[in-house]
Amino acid sequence: METLDKAKLCLKIIKEQKAIDPVLFAVGKLTSITDYFIIASGNSSRQVQAIARHLQKRTRESGFRPNGIEGEQEGHWVLLDYGDVIIHVFYKPFREFYDLEGLWIEAPRINHEIDD
Repeated sequence: METLDKAKLCLKIIKEQKAIDPVLFAVGKLTSITDYFIIASGNSSRQVQAIARHLQKRTRESGFRPNGIEGEQEGHWVLLDYGDVIIHVFYKPFREFYDLEGLWIEAPRINHEIDD
């Protein structure tokens, strides 16, 4: 699966769980860590956990698994590392506090609305 297709699939999956304001960034030219970041929110720690678990289940069904997961127990900020795609799912106040969008302001955003 192409990396952008993988990122868009992950985006579609988190939207199935009503993730709030998902944003897809192309960061491959700015960092060697990954090619794409997805940042999204949930209205509660439980919703954040549900989004992360749903993503893991559906990506496993699609034939790939995360290399690592951080923060799932607390549900404030769950990071799912798929290598070429890294997903950050925040409880909304934590997203506002850490402001990753501001940190990656130079990264191009990929318009995913046209693919919905």
